[in-house]
Amino acid sequence: MAESPLAVIEPAAAPSPGPDVVVITAHPQMEHSRINRRLMRAARRLPATADSPLIVVRDLYSLYPDYLIDVAQEQALLVSAKLIVWQHPIHWYSMPPLMKLWLDDVLAFGWAYGPGGTALRGKDLWLVATTGGPEESYHPNSYNRYFFEDFLPPYEQTANLCGLRFLPPMLLHGAHRADEAAVEAHLEIYAQRLATYPRWPELDELLYGLPAQVPEDARPGDDADDASDPPLPLSAPSSGARATRKAA
Repeated sequence: MAESPLAVIEPAAAPSPGPDVVVITAHPQMEHSRINRRLMRAARRLPATADSPLIVVRDLYSLYPDYLIDVAQEQALLVSAKLIVWQHPIHWYSMPPLMKLWLDDVLAFGWAYGPGGTALRGKDLWLVATTGGPEESYHPNSYNRYFFEDFLPPYEQTANLCGLRFLPPMLLHGAHRADEAAVEAHLEIYAQRLATYPRWPELDELLYGLPAQVPEDARPGDDADDASDPPLPLSAPSSGARATRKAA
């Protein structure tokens, strides 16, 4: 009996579910970090169970030593996430440079904000940060001159522009000198919070702000020239030169 010419088609495998929580961590010298390295490890060790979220940790300085961020991959991970965590040390009252580049590249106009930019709307953003200075140094009468909360508006406004709910940050001040008992307690709370998201009692009381409306002409087109830009070089630099310039 002749074999049937029809091929047997295997059913397509169901796509793997995306992460519920994406932790974006950035430390220029993670191998020398006392706190942020342990925070990253604590997040990575949490198992996904029926009662806990699937967590993906992105170590930016390990993934992108050349500062060339895979925007499509980063955006794809964020699509399924309900919670986005930015975990980093505070550098000059802000975030490390590669974290800032991640924001510049990944939170794109028309994707994260602006007309049609609704990919992150309705998600949560949680800042988990460490400072070198003790908490009392963030005071008008001390050398940092301002309360730490006064440095948060750029984070809060970024969240608002993207339709994210900015959650109360988790901070460890004086990270270099914190005693081991305080560090262990901090790590335990961090892991517990990640493992129980979104079952946080305070979430019911935190409202989502209405994202600001950005007009379509807020950003120039890709082919628009700015008179303030310097003239383009006669020949484009090599990829190695571009990576070196970005990493400088």
